Amino acid sequence: MRRVFFLGLGLSLALPASLWAGAGQSLETLVENGGILVTRNGAIVYEQHADRQFIPASVLKIGTALAGIRILGKEYRFTTRFYVNGDRDLYIRGLADPLLVSEEVAKIVATLRSRGLSTIRNIVVDDSGCRLENGTDGATNTLNPYDAQNSCLAVNFNTINLVKGADNSVRSAEEQTPTLPLMRELAQGLPPGTHRINATATGNQSLRYVGELFGAICKKQGMTMRGKIIPGPVPEGLKLFYEHGSSKSLDEVLTGLLKYSNNFIANQLFLAMGAKQYGWPATWDKGQRAVTAFYRNELGLSEKDIVVREGSGLSRQNRVTPRAMLAILEAFKPHSGLLPFENNCLRKSGTMTGVYGYAGYFAGERGLDSFVLMLNQPKNTRDQVLELLGAMHGAKGKRKN
Repeated sequence: MRRVFFLGLGLSLALPASLWAGAGQSLETLVENGGILVTRNGAIVYEQHADRQFIPASVLKIGTALAGIRILGKEYRFTTRFYVNGDRDLYIRGLADPLLVSEEVAKIVATLRSRGLSTIRNIVVDDSGCRLENGTDGATNTLNPYDAQNSCLAVNFNTINLVKGADNSVRSAEEQTPTLPLMRELAQGLPPGTHRINATATGNQSLRYVGELFGAICKKQGMTMRGKIIPGPVPEGLKLFYEHGSSKSLDEVLTGLLKYSNNFIANQLFLAMGAKQYGWPATWDKGQRAVTAFYRNELGLSEKDIVVREGSGLSRQNRVTPRAMLAILEAFKPHSGLLPFENNCLRKSGTMTGVYGYAGYFAGERGLDSFVLMLNQPKNTRDQVLELLGAMHGAKGKRKN
């Protein structure tokens, strides 16, 4: 991919330096309220409001990914714990695995069967690994998947993919996911068609969803379940039956986070980082403390540079200066391949109402050159601005506005 990246930017780097003078004037028209930094060969060639704080939106996910690598370690794998009592009740205790998807659940059930579990009475679902007094800051109670709430025990990103027929029939839209009673309930009021919806929009259905999915897959694999789904903690002293380590490496988790800009994954990481540094149960406060300490201790960034309330960029209380974002990008260079390649650059976008940004890398003669573009304004002009920044990147000298 790197070779394609350098070839693709050849035209941009060849643009004449005469565009430099016009770019500043054009940027004055396009940027009402924004911050910009462009580097070339280790030097800043253009900056605008580089030390002013802006709402970053999903551009912040680059920082969350970097903190995850440094705090959790590249070998980190999320775990989920399973317990069985004398009555054959199956207890499931979550520890914030963001990729506990249907395919992973099927692997877990197969392992439980191989260890002799063939009959289950109740499924007891335990999310006490997290103590979240408030919902994800910035998320709202809509059916949009990006508003799905976080939990220490959740499946399929707390989203449900279903098909509703013209006859009001409901089925799963995924071959790997059985049709569940919860799907039929949440489909009420939806028009015919395929819908991926937030499972936590009408009251937090996270634990019910976990129980129904595990129960359905247990039955599909020939296990007998004769009881109910019950939320509750694992009893003290109950012996661990099986601890499942995710089949996904941290790199795979981060690839999904950055490619799909998944808010749920970002904040599961955020919670896990807090728990790694300060112990379980995970809390929003621990996540904020862990990530803030990482920025301060490893990148030298203070609250004047970056303020983090959660890890996805959903919160409008998050604040980052372009210069702080530049420091994050410079530290992230060894992991730059995790970023999507679009429009001849490696980049992460950030989008909310009145917030439009890009951060990433142009290709330079000596390697990757970082750039930051954050607009906090009504009009989305980021693509036009990025085109001008590509032209600037190929010009010589430095200009400050």
